[in-house]
Amino acid sequence: MFILWWIIVGLIAGWITGKLMSGGGYGALMDIVVGIVGAVIGGFIMRSLGFAGSGGMLYTIIVAVLGAVILTLIIRLFTRGRTA
Repeated sequence: MFILWWIIVGLIAGWITGKLMSGGGYGALMDIVVGIVGAVIGGFIMRSLGFAGSGGMLYTIIVAVLGAVILTLIIRLFTRGRTA
């Protein structure tokens, strides 16, 4: 059940990040990955700032989106100008 929670949060956070960052996202699978990695990054940042790691689904999604936005900025910084 825990893995399902991470997938749901990752998908929602990845989708929201795709909309916030004025892009179409990276596709469903990569949006989930970006959202999950973003949740880890956001959780680390929030713990470093002294915020507790609890707060329910909304708090988790907000933290995941924060981390996913930061991750997307880093990805775009390193891939700017590249063509696949």
